[in-house]
Amino acid sequence: MFRFLSLLALGWLALLTPAHADKLPKLILAGPPAAVSTPLIHMMETGALKDVADSVEFVVWKDPDQLRVLALGGKADFVAMPSNVAANLYNRGVGLKLLNVSTWGVLWLVSRDAKAKTLADFRGKEIAMPFRADMPDIVFGLIAEKQGLDPKKDFALRYVASPLDAMQLLITRRVDHALLAEPAVSMALRKTKSFPVSLIAPELHRSVDLQQEWGRLYGRETRIPQAGITVIGKAVADEALQAKVMAAHDASLHWCQKNALQCGEMVAKRIDLLTPQAVADSLAVSQMRAVSGWAARGELEFFFNQLLAKNPALVGGKLPDERFYGNPVRP
Repeated sequence: MFRFLSLLALGWLALLTPAHADKLPKLILAGPPAAVSTPLIHMMETGALKDVADSVEFVVWKDPDQLRVLALGGKADFVAMPSNVAANLYNRGVGLKLLNVSTWGVLWLVSRDAKAKTLADFRGKEIAMPFRADMPDIVFGLIAEKQGLDPKKDFALRYVASPLDAMQLLITRRVDHALLAEPAVSMALRKTKSFPVSLIAPELHRSVDLQQEWGRLYGRETRIPQAGITVIGKAVADEALQAKVMAAHDASLHWCQKNALQCGEMVAKRIDLLTPQAVADSLAVSQMRAVSGWAARGELEFFFNQLLAKNPALVGGKLPDERFYGNPVRP
């Protein structure tokens, strides 16, 4: 009888205890070569999700078209992306949620002209601009128009594929001004002081801080809900998985901010053209803070409303409903 009861107890224990087989065979994280991807890379490099999946992969998307292919094809589970792209995809029927906003301030104009301090100082000048009709082009346009400037007429915008491409144009003297997102800003400043690039690269300066301009012109905090982490596809229904990934994300972001150079070494291994020192520099100046999609809803809707007034297609024609905003119980 004792043996029977022991076997019965073991059977119940097996039913109540998650088996190793319950782990996912693979979890795919994806993001751009920008600050928003830093925690994702750290998570993969340190095995932070080893209890969640047997294999964790990080995929770099280099332009908005690649991002949309990832999202529409269900080729990733958790994807870092601009907030307006997340809203656009959601409103067009893609199964996703915005779990957090982690990137609030990474956009700068970088210039050879030390005297250029406002957007008006760049009137008539050529500016390298990454991601046409996406972040950061959108933010630049809103801020320009808010102070009476026409982005299409008052500036000679030279569109390029990514912030890193714009950075390359700057350091090789093919443009004098560029709108960059961290860590491309820090990389450009680093490159111009290094050998042998310094032989051809101009002296560069941080010029207009777009976040400061946003706060000044709109009477708000000097931050913009630019990008965050979305969950896509089957993982949208798995709230336990989302909670584990977000906990790991927040821990990784905190670690990277405290250990910037070590984090930079991990990021530089995964993203071409970056150095550990530049990534560390970018972590020191970037406004990175993980706020749940639900908690950031007010700031997101203000931002989305500016886009709706400018061009409704930028967010899919309407404000996303409440199901778009993830993590309602998390700050």
